[in-house]
Amino acid sequence: MNFFKSRTKKSNQSANPEKEDLPNSTSLKENVTYLAEAFQRSSDLKFRVLEEGSAVLIYFESLADQEKIQDKFFKPYMQLTKDELMTKSSGRKMDKRKDVIQFLLKGHAAFAIDGSADIVLFSTTSTFNRSVDEPDNEKIVRGSHEGFIDNLMININLIRKRIENKNLTVNFSKLGEISATKVAVVYIDGIANPKIVKKVKDRLKTISVDYIISPGFIEEFIEDHAYSPFPQMINTERPDKTAANLLEGRVAILAEGSSTCLIAPATFFAFYQSPDDYNSRWFTGTFIRLIRLFSFIIAIGLPAFYISVVGFHFEVIPQDLVIPVKSSINDIAYPPIVEALVMVVIIELIREAGIRLPTPVGQTIGIVGGLVIGDAIVRAGLVSNFMIIVVALTAIASFVVPSNEMSTTLRLLTFPLIILSATLGFVGIVFGMLILLIHLSRMESFGSPYFSPLAPLHVKDLKDTFVRLPLFKMNNRPTDAKAVKKKTQGKSRGWITNARQKK
Repeated sequence: MNFFKSRTKKSNQSANPEKEDLPNSTSLKENVTYLAEAFQRSSDLKFRVLEEGSAVLIYFESLADQEKIQDKFFKPYMQLTKDELMTKSSGRKMDKRKDVIQFLLKGHAAFAIDGSADIVLFSTTSTFNRSVDEPDNEKIVRGSHEGFIDNLMININLIRKRIENKNLTVNFSKLGEISATKVAVVYIDGIANPKIVKKVKDRLKTISVDYIISPGFIEEFIEDHAYSPFPQMINTERPDKTAANLLEGRVAILAEGSSTCLIAPATFFAFYQSPDDYNSRWFTGTFIRLIRLFSFIIAIGLPAFYISVVGFHFEVIPQDLVIPVKSSINDIAYPPIVEALVMVVIIELIREAGIRLPTPVGQTIGIVGGLVIGDAIVRAGLVSNFMIIVVALTAIASFVVPSNEMSTTLRLLTFPLIILSATLGFVGIVFGMLILLIHLSRMESFGSPYFSPLAPLHVKDLKDTFVRLPLFKMNNRPTDAKAVKKKTQGKSRGWITNARQKK
């Protein structure tokens, strides 16, 4: 037991990283001393002495489950000798120091004996998983109500349950020099384009950073246009949405410790699609999708349009509304641009407060705060009634988008268009929209056109863009995914032909 005395001596130097590639020593004292120094003598690293100091069990108290240690190690230990435990147990033998360190950090328990370079590791990882409930920010009316959680293996399990195919491929890697976050690249071999898969993997390999906390970190490192306000990868916590995109030929990226999945390549119109579009009948899905796409124009252009009308183009107001609009803005001391900016900022403050506060309080703040502030600010003569209506409609339109990232983008784009409209009127709005259209047309996501199927134009893909035609009409995968296998189905609804032939 003399090797434990060395643990009481504080050392400012950790184990030499170059020694991690070396094999374990046959001396138990050297192995224990090395592991103690490698982990900076952490207090949660436990050494349980056995066989009067000729054997030791090593594990992290914060990572290992005590019941699993009892079941997987001590029960066999009571029936076998230490030498038999090394050869007949279900544990994994490791003879390299770096392998032992890696598995200890995963929650395994290591059993070492004096005179042997082999260390046996037992799977004793403690797991705390929440239920696979539907994500709060991606709720739907019909369809699956499961969602990803913070466990990578469970998330992959949810995908494999939906795609029971041998070609579903999962490739693991680790990102972050210090965090060593486990990342999975998921795609369907034979459908996904190999060039896009290679591009995703190559970009992940180029990430050189100390830590990766979530897929949001990964997204910024590998997206094509880092300075564009538009998201270029789909973020989702829904397994059904992920599976549907994989079947279209896209690639998914998942990370340990996060419930968010990144999907590439993405298009602008993909952010306006929801599982409800396909779970409902096609004309219902089409109607809802058209409303969402129309909300894009309202969200970024309605305040700018109102400012242009009031400040430059009063003649476009219907005659019956001229007097109410004029009387509404007569007593306002500030120009319309100041009104709009103040109200948009107030809406953002209320929204942010509602998110950060506990749910019951946040909902109260959102409703009561909006009503009280809106009424008070109009009575005080700081903002007109019409501006309150315009900003409220703008906020509602931005929340219609199924993607939170795109919703944030729309709210950001409101500000430059407000400034342009206050400066040049309708000309400013047209100029801003033209710049926006050019930007969207030039963007790419992993080599795929971001504004497809409009730029470049693919007429066949329009059947699932502005409208959602019946599923039996969608015989091919989207062009933007660049899938190897284009066809998705054969002759559908053949029963109609058979019924006609029988007649």
